[in-house]
Amino acid sequence: MKIAYLTGEYPRATDTFIQREVAGLRQLGLDVVTCSIRRTDVEHLVGTEQREEATKTFHVLESAARPMSALRAQLRALAKPARYFSALGLAWRTAPKGIRGRLFNLIYFAEAAVLAAHMQDQRVTHLHNHIAKSSCSVAMIASTLSGIPYSFTLHGPDIFFAPDHWRLDAKIARARFVACISEFCRAQAMFFSATEDWDKLKIIHCGVDPGRYQPAERSGNRLLFVGRLAAVKGLPVLFDAFAKSRADNPNLSLTVVGDGPDRAALVARAKMLGNSDAINFTGYRSQSEVAALLANHDALVLPSFAEGVPVVLMEAMAANLPVIATQVGGVGELVSHGVSGLHIPPGDPDALANAITSLMANPDMREQMGAAGRKVVEAAFDANLEAARLAKLFRSGHALPSEKRPEVTQ
Repeated sequence: MKIAYLTGEYPRATDTFIQREVAGLRQLGLDVVTCSIRRTDVEHLVGTEQREEATKTFHVLESAARPMSALRAQLRALAKPARYFSALGLAWRTAPKGIRGRLFNLIYFAEAAVLAAHMQDQRVTHLHNHIAKSSCSVAMIASTLSGIPYSFTLHGPDIFFAPDHWRLDAKIARARFVACISEFCRAQAMFFSATEDWDKLKIIHCGVDPGRYQPAERSGNRLLFVGRLAAVKGLPVLFDAFAKSRADNPNLSLTVVGDGPDRAALVARAKMLGNSDAINFTGYRSQSEVAALLANHDALVLPSFAEGVPVVLMEAMAANLPVIATQVGGVGELVSHGVSGLHIPPGDPDALANAITSLMANPDMREQMGAAGRKVVEAAFDANLEAARLAKLFRSGHALPSEKRPEVTQ
């Protein structure tokens, strides 16, 4: 079989788990071609692997923006009029309310025609989408146009804020199966879908390659954050907590890996708090560079207000690194409080400061939590094992009965 992978932007520094999944499926013998709605910005191509993937990826929007390419795709789709008008009706029925919503779904229809033509040229037999928003709308319509079945991976949490807008119910109903990244995600999908579709909802974790991550020499004073510099990540809370913790431990430092719309404001906040000398903003880094940073830091901190199951926590735990994280979304399915890390309430700088201070003061605790976290990742969040489960779904030709997953022991 031949599988087309589609997402909004591929490859991208913040979504390396998709790249790992594609690589894992290819190692298992599946033929995977990658498609992206938009071309990824250069700053998101942070490493040889990503740059190579980018050169092999089909860009839907660029093709749809070429008049002759778009016209040929429409004429080709019209050769199957029943499918064509069924897909057009689907685009119309599932559009968000208002003129703007209808217009966007007609654009998605045009993109879907281009994608359908590309998949037919490539002899694709199954389409899989990551991130169930606009790119999944394109995937759903393209599946109807081409007759090629589709599935998607459901992440959250943002789509659960507007499931009606994105017609999550229709996407689940028409999908061959839905890979949910956590029990929390599956529960949300059950809430927003028909009972008869629940058996389609399968748990397929995002994962990491534990072999990529190994600890190095650690000083006991280095904190690490990895993620998008955006409001949802709660970085102002971390900066306030860091200032409080540093009053007790002047040698404490914080490395901030990532970029985003809040970077300038965060740099200003660090300066205002008098911590510019102790906070290092690195921008985006490649997978290998992140692995090296995880190896020589002492704890990873993730003060988010909303999450699915953060891959960066898996990476840290694979590197024997204890984590401090807010217990939101599916974080509790990965991190057990007091065993592999510490949970703190979101938006509470005092609680976060106390967690940082206690963890940095106790090297034995850090070592024990790091070892426990590594075991969890090896057992239940290994990218190769998750790719094998996903490959089984692809090869089955239909939704499989629920598979008993290994228990997460911590």
